[in-house]
Amino acid sequence: MINEYVRLLKARNWMKKNQPFLYSWHAYVGFELDLFSQFRSWKTVKEVASSRNLQEELLLRWVEVGLSIRHLKKKGKDKIKTASKFSLPSTPKNPRSTGIILKEMMELHIPTLLSYPELLRSNKKNTFDHEEHGPTVARTSSLLEQLALPRLMKTIKKNKMERIIDIGCGEGGYLSRISQKFPQAKLAGVEMNEEVADSARTNCKDIPNIKIVTADVHEYSPEHQADLIMVNNLLHYIQPEDRKQLLSRLKGWLSRKGSITIITPILHSKKGEEFSSVFNSFFSAFENLYPTPTEEDIHQIAKELKLKVKTFKPVVTEGGWYFIQLSNR
Repeated sequence: MINEYVRLLKARNWMKKNQPFLYSWHAYVGFELDLFSQFRSWKTVKEVASSRNLQEELLLRWVEVGLSIRHLKKKGKDKIKTASKFSLPSTPKNPRSTGIILKEMMELHIPTLLSYPELLRSNKKNTFDHEEHGPTVARTSSLLEQLALPRLMKTIKKNKMERIIDIGCGEGGYLSRISQKFPQAKLAGVEMNEEVADSARTNCKDIPNIKIVTADVHEYSPEHQADLIMVNNLLHYIQPEDRKQLLSRLKGWLSRKGSITIITPILHSKKGEEFSSVFNSFFSAFENLYPTPTEEDIHQIAKELKLKVKTFKPVVTEGGWYFIQLSNR
């Protein structure tokens, strides 16, 4: 009898711990199908299902979950409206919608983590498809911009940096924002994924001081020395034993006063250890992704390359993401 009671307590405990997943799942479906916009004004399930050619019964079930967790609200017998506009993701048409992180989590992170039993049994790993997932990852990376930009802007202004290179520039978010503040700076973005690079060119087409290059960092060489080289959300694509070589190559591009800035999750970080450990569980499930460095790794590489660690501070405390500045002086 006692054992059965304990079993029940454990089951109820796991149900409670998984309850937050309902919020993420509901928000993801709403974002992917742009349902929160559809219910911006009072509508019935039948009206939305008909206008969007959706299966009415499944839409009704989604609505019922939304009402129970208060993402949606109800008026009368069947009128539904979006309730939590502030906390919910905006339309997927918005390139800066926070829903993109739900998309990456639901379509990439969670399926990968659920494959762990099979990966452990088979002693195999997945292969990360840069072409398929590159655009989504580039958009989620842009969510770091708002938090990282103040540190970058301060670094650029303080050191009077005029030539800046963004390695793995994504869709050009950092470069376009920097150009607004420093219109005289010469900015270059290097992006290996052709589709992402094309998006960066489109986003930066009206900014004359930005040049986007499609190239592998190991094959690219800049025309001029750089005062700042940015390496954002990139180290997990580089094998740990090759990171020193990469940073050594980048150091060779630096001017005498130049710096390399790195934004990355830190393994065993003092802040956000839970998420940083999950990030590394995800990365380690792929044969072409790699665990992120520890703080000790960064300091050791800097010492060997005779670079000074000027800054090592968290930018997303919950996720263990850090802003690091390595300088020639």
